[in-house]
Amino acid sequence: MRYPVRKAAHIFERVGLAMAGAACGLFIGAHVGSAIPALTTQGFLLLMMLLGGIGFYLGIDTPQMPFDDAHSQIDAAEFMSAAGTLFATLTAFVSVAVIVLRLDPHMAWTWLVFAGWLAGVAMQIIAGAKARMRK
Repeated sequence: MRYPVRKAAHIFERVGLAMAGAACGLFIGAHVGSAIPALTTQGFLLLMMLLGGIGFYLGIDTPQMPFDDAHSQIDAAEFMSAAGTLFATLTAFVSVAVIVLRLDPHMAWTWLVFAGWLAGVAMQIIAGAKARMRK
């Protein structure tokens, strides 16, 4: 009886993380899309939300590598997942601040936010896939 409850809880957690990633992607899409006319489309918003959902689903809570005192090494997937999560959420936070405070940052900052978001979710997706392949 305990196993189905744990499995359901894990599914709820993963879906919640994917939804949080999609929400972050929506903020990135709204900020970047409003500043760059070529990206002011519904497709761009959906793409940012999809990337965020996949990145947060795969990249957060990756299976850890077994720790061995004799062969302690850095878990590259875990480190890349953590760095990707930091980049993705930091850029989403900046986007929310720009939207809510009605700021008008220089275009270079908008491109930096966009690049940080893409790098962050790419790192999450790659790290999550790598960690699941070693199981």
